[in-house]
Amino acid sequence: MKPRERVLTALRREQPDRVPYDIEGFNREAFRMFKEKTGSDNPDEYFGVDKDVEWVGFKGTDLDLKKRFLRYHNLAENLVYSEGGAELEIPKPSSFRLNEWGTAFVVGSDVSYDHFVAPSVIVNAKSVRDIEEYPLPDFVSDYRHKHLEEDVKRIRERGLASVAEMSCTVFEVAWQIRGFDELLTDFLTRYDQAACLLDRITELSVFRAKRFAQAGVDIIHIGDDVGMEDRMLMSPATWKEWLKPRLEKVIRAAKEIKPDIVFSYHSDGYVEPIIPDFIEIGIDVLNPVQPECMDPAKLKREYGDKLAFWGTIGIQHTLPFGSPEDVEAEVKERIETVGKGGGLYLAPTHVIAPEVPHENIFALVNAVKKYGRYR
Repeated sequence: MKPRERVLTALRREQPDRVPYDIEGFNREAFRMFKEKTGSDNPDEYFGVDKDVEWVGFKGTDLDLKKRFLRYHNLAENLVYSEGGAELEIPKPSSFRLNEWGTAFVVGSDVSYDHFVAPSVIVNAKSVRDIEEYPLPDFVSDYRHKHLEEDVKRIRERGLASVAEMSCTVFEVAWQIRGFDELLTDFLTRYDQAACLLDRITELSVFRAKRFAQAGVDIIHIGDDVGMEDRMLMSPATWKEWLKPRLEKVIRAAKEIKPDIVFSYHSDGYVEPIIPDFIEIGIDVLNPVQPECMDPAKLKREYGDKLAFWGTIGIQHTLPFGSPEDVEAEVKERIETVGKGGGLYLAPTHVIAPEVPHENIFALVNAVKKYGRYR
């Protein structure tokens, strides 16, 4: 099989010639260490990964983000965070970056990750008008997306499957703008403000999904993290009220244009209570299926006739702290259980961190090549 056919066969819950796979990306510190250690800037090539997919997306904005959004922030003062029930204060940032939604990112004590700083004006919003007047990205501008058809054509000519990146579809963008505690409080006490922000973000996600479908993209990767280690970030009822209908609107908009487009939904952590809802609104693939939070084999037994699974190799225990033999055993188990009859795209359940030995990445790739071919 060509890679594109292999990936789409697996994600449509049929049996391809072998299990498609990848090694995800590296977080920035792990990538810096990888380049320093190996002299390579191409992990797929270095570890011998058989490339099956290529990602596409909108081009970056031409707007001067700092000029556009600085007036919505107060980054001249110390920043206060709540963590574990206690308030933590860090010095005012000497440097930070802004994304196109206006969220500031300040490097944390772990150089691989950032603190998310919501724009102070919106954190303190008192009315729907405050939310309505906040500027959102210029996705509808032609220069952001006119390249998509050509990119998809090029990927298909290479025999690969095209995957559109649209994670942080509604909820994560909303809380990064409004503030996490503030948005969840809005759900309970400021209905109109919450609905206004979510609806504005949803309309932009609908537009992007439609453009990806029009361009002929094979797979759209959406999602918002709504799971923790052993429970959800919010009640299933809250998710169903606020997020389910908006995600369904995004999915329906793309499938009306391209009915066979595959939707993959990403959420870290435990999301079992809403898996039937994912299926109901048109999700075809669940990602990343952390084995520390949910049993991949159990999910395959219960939902394998309706869902495919992308991920399943643990990044909390096996990859960073297991031996190469442990990694091989986990890959073999996933292929024999979740991959039985198709329906598995095997990958780590998060980006590679500095703690993951390179020997374990080689072990993952070699194990897929050893056990991943269907008879």
